[in-house]
Amino acid sequence: MLVRIKTAIVMSLTIFLSACATSPTGRHQVLLYSDDQLAEMGDQAFTSMKDELKVSNKAVQNDYVQCVARAITPLVPATVFSGQWEVVVFEDEQVNAFALPGGKIGVYTGLLNVAKNQSQLAAVIGHEVGHVIAEHGNERMSQSTIIDMGTQAVGQVLAANEVAQSDPIMAAIGMGVQVGVELPFSRTHESEADLIGLAMMAQAGFDPRQSVELWKNMEAASGGDQPMEILSTHPAPQSRIENLQSNMDAALVDYQKTSNRPNCKA
Repeated sequence: MLVRIKTAIVMSLTIFLSACATSPTGRHQVLLYSDDQLAEMGDQAFTSMKDELKVSNKAVQNDYVQCVARAITPLVPATVFSGQWEVVVFEDEQVNAFALPGGKIGVYTGLLNVAKNQSQLAAVIGHEVGHVIAEHGNERMSQSTIIDMGTQAVGQVLAANEVAQSDPIMAAIGMGVQVGVELPFSRTHESEADLIGLAMMAQAGFDPRQSVELWKNMEAASGGDQPMEILSTHPAPQSRIENLQSNMDAALVDYQKTSNRPNCKA
């Protein structure tokens, strides 16, 4: 049985090694899906959201969000996306935003109550675009594909050998994967996107120090209702603040070097 489990692991590792890539921060990644596949999925998801959610028709809101996005998106490498970004404001109280492969950005109106100025909104949009630049969606799907293959292979080996207590073993494997692999990956992605967004907002001419103020606002808006960091897909706000502050000097250099100073008004 052990030999069969090892064989399943080796097969997963073979796929893993054949799709190795490197993130913008130098972290090793596994990417199984093509850019075209990701762009198609992003377009389908965005179209569905526009059909299902109310799109804001408020000119001031739309102009404001478009203004911030227009300052950020030219910094996206052409290898990631070289076309015109589609930016949509959704009438929804979620304090959130997102970006999708294929040049799609969505901002929920609830975010505009917490991101108090253009630089704070730029921190969020830069962060979300950072996920696209770093191909985090591709990485998460690739990771899930490999984990599913490995878990199914182990389950088949346990069943074939009539291993006692195989259900609890598989449940333990599932929990171990979630806490030991999937959640840390999610937190890593969030931290990485924070740093990419920090650099982008500074290079676009937004004050990078406002990224810290944003997360203070986020923490206040949550009312302190945060899960344990080890069991969360996102780092705790204080961890994010410390991560941003430790990289602030380089961001301030970029900010001071650029002559860009956007003037986006809500």
